[in-house]
Amino acid sequence: MKQKIAIDMDEVMADPIAKFIDLYNRDCALALTLEALHGKEVHEAVPPEHSSKVWEYINAEGFFRDLQVIPGSQEVIKALTHSYEVFIVSAGMEFRNSLIDKFDWLQDHFPFIGWQNYVLCGDKSIIGADIMIDDRAKNLRTFSGERKLLFTSTHNVHLTEFERVNSWQEVAAKLL
Repeated sequence: MKQKIAIDMDEVMADPIAKFIDLYNRDCALALTLEALHGKEVHEAVPPEHSSKVWEYINAEGFFRDLQVIPGSQEVIKALTHSYEVFIVSAGMEFRNSLIDKFDWLQDHFPFIGWQNYVLCGDKSIIGADIMIDDRAKNLRTFSGERKLLFTSTHNVHLTEFERVNSWQEVAAKLL
């Protein structure tokens, strides 16, 4: 029986940060950069009077539909499907307009993973897998599986409590 891997979407497979930066810079005529986000959530890196923009973007219909694919994710996840049972696990219930976007995005970019292996949920602590790859420490803390991989993102660069992976090439080196 194959081990099960639960893989998060946002900031692991899909890049919402680049879209936040583009939208924010367009709408606020400021130069938000990736470097400014180092160790911070997006809403913490912008002036307080603009923090509502972040929530406006993420709750908008279509925000999640055209996110860029994180480099290497397609190739490595496809390779993982040969040795593991792969599930895509996203807290899609957090942003109600994201559900259809995420489903369609996965169909477009990861057609080799069937819809039966999509888990769009609220609380990820319910996930029963052996390995979880996620950028959010809160999800890894409540995960009961044996291996927890923290995928590097701007907000988690200072965390040290989990085994870290900085790229999909590092995931491949650890799991393939």
